[in-house]
Amino acid sequence: MSDDLGLGTVLLAVVGGAIRVSTPFLFVSLGETITERSGRINLGLEGILVFGAMSAYATAVLSGSAWAGVAVAGLAGGAFGGLHGFICRFPRVNDVAIGIALMLFGSGLAFFLGKPFIQPSAPPLPAIPFGFWSDLPQVQAALRVNVLFLAGAALAVFLWWAFRNTKVGLILRVVGDSADAARAMGYDVDRVRLLATAAGGVLAGIGGAYLSLYYPGSWNEGISSGQGLMAVALVIFARWNPLACFGAALMFGGAGALGPALQSVGISQGYYLFYAAPYILTLALLIATSSPDRALAGAPGELSLK
Repeated sequence: MSDDLGLGTVLLAVVGGAIRVSTPFLFVSLGETITERSGRINLGLEGILVFGAMSAYATAVLSGSAWAGVAVAGLAGGAFGGLHGFICRFPRVNDVAIGIALMLFGSGLAFFLGKPFIQPSAPPLPAIPFGFWSDLPQVQAALRVNVLFLAGAALAVFLWWAFRNTKVGLILRVVGDSADAARAMGYDVDRVRLLATAAGGVLAGIGGAYLSLYYPGSWNEGISSGQGLMAVALVIFARWNPLACFGAALMFGGAGALGPALQSVGISQGYYLFYAAPYILTLALLIATSSPDRALAGAPGELSLK
């Protein structure tokens, strides 16, 4: 009976952890899906995520409003994404190299500007207690869902529908599949990609706000742990499908929750190895999708992954 109880506790902890940990992956991957659907890749998402976390936390500390922090993080992310898109409009500019440069710039700027906000406490984002019906604290904790997770899930469904059923979605896909065809149809390819990259930056910035204002709910220089870069691998694994991004984000979140879940039931020897699960999963997915026949299956034709 105790074994069953321990297993149930671990499963609940993994479920709850998957919901909490997956939210930044979800927002960043959805943002990168928009960007890559336009035929551009943005490896600067790690820097945007970190800067979004810092700007959200600093704004929440100064204003007393967590939602103001989310708004500022989205604006900051959009500015970084727009800068990436603007620079990449010039001839012979490599979007991968620019993304790496902006990743370093965004992270460094966040560390510099965020030093005064490491100690102050900011108001957290609200969560909905879906486990109110249970008397078990484990169930209540597992089913305490942040509002941004629900918003991200709804956004995944909307984007999946919009890519197939709206004029904007069609334009984005045409630009991403063939820039020449898009120009022949009268579309401004550079402008579409600029807007798509800025929109992707907005979502990545909001993902950073979730990190600092809810889980783990603090600002420090190691808050991201490479989640922005892992989200790029997640997009490739999800084949640029927003609904698949949602499922993959939950899978990454569950992997990230293994270590804390085992620790919660008293497994202290070697549990820290499970903290590496998301990175191992990322490596495994990249290897599994790296064959010449599968690597670019479903990829936008203009995407710089060749």
